[in-house]
Amino acid sequence: MVLERAAEDEEKWLAEGIAAIQQNAFYMHRALDANNLREALKYSALMLSELRTSNLSPHKYYDLYMRAFDELRRLEMFFKDESRHGVSVVDLYELVQHAGNILPRLYLLCTVGSVYIKSKEAPAKDILKDLVEMCRGVQHPIRGLFLRSYLSQVSRDKLPDIGSEYEGDGDTVMDAVEFVLQNFTEMNKLWVRLQHQGPGRIREKREKERSELRDLVGKNLHVLSQIEGVDLGIYKETVLPGVLEQVVNCKDDLAQYYLMECMIQVFPDEYHLQTLEALLGSCSQLQPTVDIKILLSQLMERLSNYAASSPDVLPEFLQVEAFAKLSSAIWKVIDAHAEMPVVGAISLYVSLLTFTLRVHPDRLDYVDQILGACVKKLSGKPKLEDRRATKQIVALLSAPIEKYNDVVRALTLPNYPRVMEYLDSSTNKQMAMVIIQSIMKNNTCIKEADKVEVLFELIEGLVKDVEGIAVDELDEEDFNEEQNSVARLIHMLYNDDPEEMLKIICAVQKHIMGGGPKRLPFTVPPLVFSALRLVRRLQSQEGEVVGEELPATPRKLFQLLSQIIEALSSVPFPELALRLYLQCAEAAGDCDLEPVAYEFFTQAFILYEEEVADSKAQVTAIHLIIGSLQRMSVFGVENRDTLTHKATGYSAKLLKKPDQCRAVYACSHLFWVDGQEGIKDGERVLLCLKRALRIANAAQQMASVTRGSTGPVTLFVEILSKYLYFFEKGNPQVTSSAIQSLVELIKNEMQSDSMTQDPASDTFFASTVRYIQYQTEKGGVMGERLMETNYSNYTIEKAIRKWA
Repeated sequence: MVLERAAEDEEKWLAEGIAAIQQNAFYMHRALDANNLREALKYSALMLSELRTSNLSPHKYYDLYMRAFDELRRLEMFFKDESRHGVSVVDLYELVQHAGNILPRLYLLCTVGSVYIKSKEAPAKDILKDLVEMCRGVQHPIRGLFLRSYLSQVSRDKLPDIGSEYEGDGDTVMDAVEFVLQNFTEMNKLWVRLQHQGPGRIREKREKERSELRDLVGKNLHVLSQIEGVDLGIYKETVLPGVLEQVVNCKDDLAQYYLMECMIQVFPDEYHLQTLEALLGSCSQLQPTVDIKILLSQLMERLSNYAASSPDVLPEFLQVEAFAKLSSAIWKVIDAHAEMPVVGAISLYVSLLTFTLRVHPDRLDYVDQILGACVKKLSGKPKLEDRRATKQIVALLSAPIEKYNDVVRALTLPNYPRVMEYLDSSTNKQMAMVIIQSIMKNNTCIKEADKVEVLFELIEGLVKDVEGIAVDELDEEDFNEEQNSVARLIHMLYNDDPEEMLKIICAVQKHIMGGGPKRLPFTVPPLVFSALRLVRRLQSQEGEVVGEELPATPRKLFQLLSQIIEALSSVPFPELALRLYLQCAEAAGDCDLEPVAYEFFTQAFILYEEEVADSKAQVTAIHLIIGSLQRMSVFGVENRDTLTHKATGYSAKLLKKPDQCRAVYACSHLFWVDGQEGIKDGERVLLCLKRALRIANAAQQMASVTRGSTGPVTLFVEILSKYLYFFEKGNPQVTSSAIQSLVELIKNEMQSDSMTQDPASDTFFASTVRYIQYQTEKGGVMGERLMETNYSNYTIEKAIRKWA
């Protein structure tokens, strides 16, 4: 209630002040139009007297001030035209000093002083010195700040600067600098004094009001930076010491922070670089409550951008030893502020690291030194849970990777993994994904086993379970993406030297084997294929290398692969393990290692017998086994017969008759392999085909019993295709009469009333008949053999007849 009443009173006082200014401005305008100097001065002084109020907040006082400022612009134009008022500027300068109240007098004096300087009837430096000294007559903080702000505004384009029209023989740049510095000093004192105005209970309100007025003070520093004559020497000898002295001596945290920030932003980067020691030295003299870390971060950011602007400026950084000075200042600040939050310290390290990577990109020891300092700061603390702190850690660790586009260089930094240890599990995973994505993006190949060790220690959160977090609690989509990334990473680990490559494989195995049942299906296959790629390169090697701790031979690799896949099969993921066993068996066959290949097939059959229970999985598995065995040429007669017998036996034991049929006729390829001597057993091929026919016929009968219709003839047509294949390959046991009998069988089935309509089967059979007719018409050996049987009595149209 009290606050509302105070706000209402303030609005009333502002309205009254504006009304008074408008009224007096009206009479002033009338006097100006009549060229009446005395009346103009009278009403302008009355108008400016409204600025003497102490009842308004800075925000409201600014509104009042701007009304008066606009009117003073018009009054200044009147003063410039001596023909209108008939008084010389010198006499006018004396005349306005007779105003009754000091505040209107000084506003008028500044206005006339501006005209006086422009007339060049007196040195600019003398007038400016007189004005800045006279303004000391107003010591009220708000009134004094706005008065000196007005002085700064009307004089900024009239300073005796190099190239300025006001640069005289006796006027130098130093005069301009001293004027601005003196005005800045007095304004800062008034600004600091404002905090002591009013009762202590409204201190927070006063601080807010002071914050609103800070730009009035900061504009002086901006004016200083715009003076053309202020070179590095003047800045170093006069400007910087003068400003820093005022900043340090004011003992006010708000003023110190804001003025240091202004200095960093308005003055050139090269000046900061050359005066770095003095600037950093003043930071340690600031009030403990000043947020120095932000100031240092801003300074380093500006210097970093300056270094990145041109390679020509980098020698300057080396000359002044910028890194040593910045790092020393940061260590001192962090040590002096033991209560500084971790996020604040880390943000300083991030800024320093960014600076270092731009200025000294080749100095990895500097980078590791910063990381080591971060580890020292974090030592003795638990894993970070503050999201802001972990975000800064990620920025710290990501910076070297983004700069070098090479994770290998980051892996050489001893303190890099030590910093990652302080991340919580989720952030650790996030950082691990950043590392992997960088490797993928830049196509980085990791070629040394010791670097692979370091790499997998960094991404440990992705390859192993984290304590306290069950895998089931993780988001499935995110988990799959993470594990797929690890799988892609494994393919990027490669070395042309077999011995080193084997060490890499062993290092990866050590880390991923503890990944648990949900991770192994993602990580084991790429490791297996990486090892098989090495096996292919070593096919020509036999035996073992004597004296080697890890001899890179195919036999040694297959032993390692057996251990890896065994871990996967026990998870259990039998179907995947079975596929990998078959891949290894084929690779062992290519290396002429028959016992090893046989062992892998044995393991595949054991998995099939004991672990693969789903009927669909069994069908897929048996076809994979048949396909792999058909491509193998390393087995002797006894081993091949054993494996073939197992495959055909399991094929006939599948649950569904159609699956049995297809698996059995697929087994026929195990007894007739092109290009391999001794594997052309026509009788056993025919035996498989006949057995498949019996199973297909049984399937038809079962369909007839259960559904009342025999079902499509697809199985018979598929078997016919196999007959034709082996007939074309020259199998003497497959005769044209057998083919004719099968065609007639299919035709009879299709004409049966109980057959289920299936356009796909009809089309399949029609295409097969077309092929037979084509071969017959084509001639050749196959054509002549087929001519022994007449197919003219069966037409394609009958085969594709549509049933009602």
